Amino acid sequence: MPSPEPAGALLLCRAEPAVVGPAAQLLRERMVLARAGREWSVLVPEAKPWLTDGESVEQVLGGWAGALAVGAPWPVLALWWDADRGGFTLASGFRRPVGYVWLADGTPVGEHEALRTFAARLGLDPVLDMQSLETLALPDSEADARARLRGLLAVLTRTGLTLPAGLSPGEPADRLREVARVQPDGEQVDWPGWRDAVHAELDVVESSSIGPWLRGPKARCLAAAQLAAGVPLALYGLRRRSAGWITAGAVLLAHGALGFAYDKVRAARGD
Repeated sequence: MPSPEPAGALLLCRAEPAVVGPAAQLLRERMVLARAGREWSVLVPEAKPWLTDGESVEQVLGGWAGALAVGAPWPVLALWWDADRGGFTLASGFRRPVGYVWLADGTPVGEHEALRTFAARLGLDPVLDMQSLETLALPDSEADARARLRGLLAVLTRTGLTLPAGLSPGEPADRLREVARVQPDGEQVDWPGWRDAVHAELDVVESSSIGPWLRGPKARCLAAAQLAAGVPLALYGLRRRSAGWITAGAVLLAHGALGFAYDKVRAARGD
């Protein structure tokens, strides 16, 4: 019997599932969404596009994380692994994603500064948490890539992150999907079409602290920035033939266009 396909992936979002669900619909990917502790959610992919689209699991997850983060006020952490390597990508807003990689045997091959940036963007303790992160960049013959990722998650437990039992780095994608499906609060994220997906997200965002950015000068400024960023990002994805970055660009373009439309409609109604 052939061994299970070793690649796997998790998307961790620092937001409640009720907020993450509408945003995740814009990825146009079937996923399972579940709570992952206090103010954290986890998305588990249903499919495995890294086997068919010519991209590695690292590239696919990086694109998804970027697409989620550009349209959300919360960071997205992608954890990924395959037979040769494992690592993470942290995306937050329009900032350049930061990531780190370990070989399968745990040998660190990332840049140390990436760990500092990672800690700063997640608001981790610059002393205690940073000390724990620095150990992940030191040689350790007894720690493989899976152990390194578990060590990373251990640091994040201090921010409230708690993954459901069974959703562990190193598990194959099929196993992760089955575990996510049986979670008591697990829910399917499906693509409902652009109109319904964006309306659902606008409803969530409007009731949040960034609701004022949906109307008036702030809304128009934000929409213009999203359109300006979406075009080159989509073109970059097309040149790289990267479905993830194409999605990120499309999400930004959709947000920008609908931002202008939404502000115009609300102004016409006098809301």
